Amino acid sequence: MIELDDLGPAPALAADDGWNALPRRARWLFALSGAIGVAVPAAVALVAAGIWIGGDGVRLGALAAWLALVALGGWMGLRRYRWTRWRLDADGFGLQRGRLWFTETRVPGTRVQHIDLRRGPLERQANLSTLIVHTAGTRDSAVAVPCLDAGDAERLRDRLAAWIEHDDDDA
Repeated sequence: MIELDDLGPAPALAADDGWNALPRRARWLFALSGAIGVAVPAAVALVAAGIWIGGDGVRLGALAAWLALVALGGWMGLRRYRWTRWRLDADGFGLQRGRLWFTETRVPGTRVQHIDLRRGPLERQANLSTLIVHTAGTRDSAVAVPCLDAGDAERLRDRLAAWIEHDDDDA
């Protein structure tokens, strides 16, 4: 029988690195977005293939393939949710996305031009908001963070807006 002491010391817990996860209630919106994003093009492709090839067996196979692709899209949306993090610190706003294709975007407070909050009907239902930070520049001049808690999004907007006003006062 293996004793707990035989397993060695417990791994150290990761320190709080300041990155914030999206709220749990945003999961279903990411899953729905992923499923819908796959459903429409997959339906068009599979209907075209079914019409071109024909036959009832092909149509049933196309339906099964469509359902599998929609489920895969939902799963990919959940993965996208899991690997999205944000932070606001003294240097500015940061957003991390992805695991396989990892992207970290940093927006210094001095580059923020204006901030928008967007709330679609499903986001309003879940008390979520999308924060859009517009920056100086032309390439990648906006950073959008979907499905933030509505209160967090408003606090981020207010804090970033205070930076904008502070920079305007210094000019």
